[in-house]
Amino acid sequence: MAQIEIDGLVLNVDEDGFIEDPSIWNEEIAKALAKTEDVPELTEDHWKVINYIRNYYLQYQIAPMIRKLCKDTGFSLKEIYELFPSGPAKGACKIAGLPKPTGCV
Repeated sequence: MAQIEIDGLVLNVDEDGFIEDPSIWNEEIAKALAKTEDVPELTEDHWKVINYIRNYYLQYQIAPMIRKLCKDTGFSLKEIYELFPSGPAKGACKIAGLPKPTGCV
């Protein structure tokens, strides 16, 4: 298990930088993880996607499929990539505190 330190926060992460324990996630952790994904600031649009992904995961124990994410949030795939340059799976799910998706997003 690896650890990363961002702005004084020490987090246990897997080899791809996803936090090991999704239950410790909070907004401060999200902001710290965002910096590792080339997202310097989380806007209202970022939070709309992050909260959707997180709530979906808490309900179904899996990340949403990209088509569902786009449909339910109203963002196009292009807009998702503008918000999260590393993509919905790597960037958005990581920032939302989910475990690494198995190709779902």
